Amino acid sequence: MNQTFQLHSSFNPIDLSQFWHEVSEAELIEFCRRNPDCRIEMDKDGGIEIMPPTFSETGRKNFNLSVEFGIWSKKDKRGVAFDSSTGFTLPNGARRSPDLSWVRREKWNALSAEEKRRFASLVPDFVVELRSESDSLKKVREKMREYIENGVSLGWLIDPLERRVYVYRPERETEVLENPEQVFGESPVDGFVLDLEEIFD
Repeated sequence: MNQTFQLHSSFNPIDLSQFWHEVSEAELIEFCRRNPDCRIEMDKDGGIEIMPPTFSETGRKNFNLSVEFGIWSKKDKRGVAFDSSTGFTLPNGARRSPDLSWVRREKWNALSAEEKRRFASLVPDFVVELRSESDSLKKVREKMREYIENGVSLGWLIDPLERRVYVYRPERETEVLENPEQVFGESPVDGFVLDLEEIFD
């Protein structure tokens, strides 16, 4: 890895293939450590996508989302919940960090301690992306489809800008909920109910 490469002002997705022919996991981890204020993902082709820190209002909404889900998950005990800083390596080679994710406990427990300390080669069972003002809806929808294609059982794209929730399931058309007050979980997170008042307001 070219250790002299540093981020400065560009937060648009960039392709680092001009610097490296192939970015290893160790190199990506080091790159993330050197740029702790950025959210860094890698697509299936090795392109590095760099996002700026979350805007304050989006951070507030994301926190409310995480708190609601975290309380439910702790009581439910069937799985393990993760925040937006968690990276997973998907079967197609992409390394993604959903805004919120959940993994069945038995799947998580099957990993070794070493695997848990890295970008685990693990497909979450449930993911949520919360669209911010800086997010392209097209790009976020593409990411949601990627999650489902790689084995995620249920995905929600919450769009406070348009007051919509897009529900993604394998082998089914995307369901669009217009200005819902709540969104109801189903397998694998049946029983979870998300109140959208503080997220849409």
